[in-house]
Amino acid sequence: MKKSFSPSDLKAILHSKRANIYYLEKCRVMQKDGRVLYLTEGKRENQFWNIPIANTTVILLGTGTSITQAAMRLLASAGVLVGFCGGGATPLFSGTEIEWLEPQSEYRPTEYVQGWLKFWFDDEKRLAAAKNLQRSRCSYLQSVWEKDNDLQTNGFFVDDYEIERAIQAFQKRIDQSRNVTELLTGEAAFAKKLYKYAAQKTEVPDFVRDHSAGDAANDFLNHGNYLAYGLASTTLWVLGIPHGFALMHGKTRRGALVFDVADLVKDTLVLPFAFICARDNLNKQEFRQMCLEKFTEHKALEFMFDNVKEQSRCGQKAGDSQ
Repeated sequence: MKKSFSPSDLKAILHSKRANIYYLEKCRVMQKDGRVLYLTEGKRENQFWNIPIANTTVILLGTGTSITQAAMRLLASAGVLVGFCGGGATPLFSGTEIEWLEPQSEYRPTEYVQGWLKFWFDDEKRLAAAKNLQRSRCSYLQSVWEKDNDLQTNGFFVDDYEIERAIQAFQKRIDQSRNVTELLTGEAAFAKKLYKYAAQKTEVPDFVRDHSAGDAANDFLNHGNYLAYGLASTTLWVLGIPHGFALMHGKTRRGALVFDVADLVKDTLVLPFAFICARDNLNKQEFRQMCLEKFTEHKALEFMFDNVKEQSRCGQKAGDSQ
């Protein structure tokens, strides 16, 4: 006789330590015997596959998927973020965003959102927080590129003249920016230099960043970025910070803080491997697996948690000192 169990029976794993992100398409997600499964239809028989929800951060549901209420109840109790998206984990149209189904819990911590709000309504303090995230973004790139063997094998070196110059210029721009617009301009220039560097290293000719271009490099960038958005969404949900309290991407843009937090790791991990996999003619599944492995190897989710928590604590201290 099969024994049913609930997520509360599983060994608790901190969200910052969870390893799995799932992208599913053309399947049905359901609950069976206290487990969350997804069902795929084969030529001869249907197949069930288990989702280890206690070690899962995000599930992206692509085209041709459905999910049962019982499955959503289990996922919510395990704190798994669920999102509906277009094919390949990217939107069907460039203007479409993933719709996140957030697990409802009244027991998330309040200290982080309180600390965040203590500085958020002050323009100068919010700009300072945005600068802190951008400095962390640069530090993370330097740290990861210095030690990642796969990047170095493919010719990506943090001490290359182009990268050193790009980071130094961006760090100077961060210090000198008087408002968010200037900071965004510097960030865009920095990203453009990284795209150019990666395109040269992988011999991708005449690359132009275009979300709807349809070439392999742009498709992989879209795909990998949405995986990073999933990690960022999980970070903010667990810490109880609403996605609308953005630092850079616009106070009126829904979910803009997700993009701010995802920027911490996108350039470091998604960007170079998108070009490498495009050059090597890998498919989306192989690229996705590469991204997930690198997220885990370099503790991308933990890095996001640490940065958001630290910024919240700084806001709390700034508010208490007044």
